[in-house]
Amino acid sequence: QVQLVESGGGSVQAGGSLKLSCEVSGGTLDAYCMAWFRQFPGAEREGIVSLGSDGSTYYRDPVKGRFAVSKDSEKNSLYLEINDLKSEDTAMYYCAAEPHLVLGGTTVCAMTLVALQYTYWGQGTQVTVSS
Repeated sequence: QVQLVESGGGSVQAGGSLKLSCEVSGGTLDAYCMAWFRQFPGAEREGIVSLGSDGSTYYRDPVKGRFAVSKDSEKNSLYLEINDLKSEDTAMYYCAAEPHLVLGGTTVCAMTLVALQYTYWGQGTQVTVSS
């Protein structure tokens, strides 16, 4: 059973930066399609970026430029760096994973930002930005 544990959230001033981490256990990070989501109070989870097992990325347009996803396969960890934080970035941040498909010897990820497409979720890490 794959488990995801996020960390790195906290309270920061607007304009600052944070690097969130998502440690994967019970599975190999490179065997999964990964994504970062965030959830504002009273709202649905909103996709930020998806990362294919081949390293390809898909960012939701409004966050391009300030958010950067990366991974360290040796540490089995996914990261999300957020720069120039704004008060509207205040939310709970989650990482998610879905096993990739193998078609004709090629790994395939849907690169989706739809929460229902992901099976495994972490417990989230809170980011609070004060102006």
